[in-house]
Amino acid sequence: MIIGIGTDLCDIRRIEESIEKFGNRFKAKIFTEREREYCESKSGSGAYYAKRWAAKEAVAKALAGPRTKSLSWQDVEIINDPSGRPSVILRRGALRRMNSRLPDGHKGRIFLSLSDDYPYALAYAVFEAVKKTGV
Repeated sequence: MIIGIGTDLCDIRRIEESIEKFGNRFKAKIFTEREREYCESKSGSGAYYAKRWAAKEAVAKALAGPRTKSLSWQDVEIINDPSGRPSVILRRGALRRMNSRLPDGHKGRIFLSLSDDYPYALAYAVFEAVKKTGV
């Protein structure tokens, strides 16, 4: 059962400008070490940072409830499997929020899709509750 969806569109140029202006301070505040290593390994790293920014926003929207507040940027980490498919790791407040929104006897899954076409990066997230087996 789908609990929430979220989408975000980000202007890559805005992220590039923030990186230019604030450098590593900006990167360290928003992105995990693993995210920074991944983005820095890519040519045109601004687009990769922007996709992760949009993904964090989309995930936060998918997890949001009527009275939820903002999440820490560091509590949502975007990773890629060897094929390049993106996925989400939730920590601390983001993980607590997901678990608080799940019906009894269910576990949560988040599906994520990322795309970019300069100057825009797009993310789409679906938060699904899946019945636990053997419960």
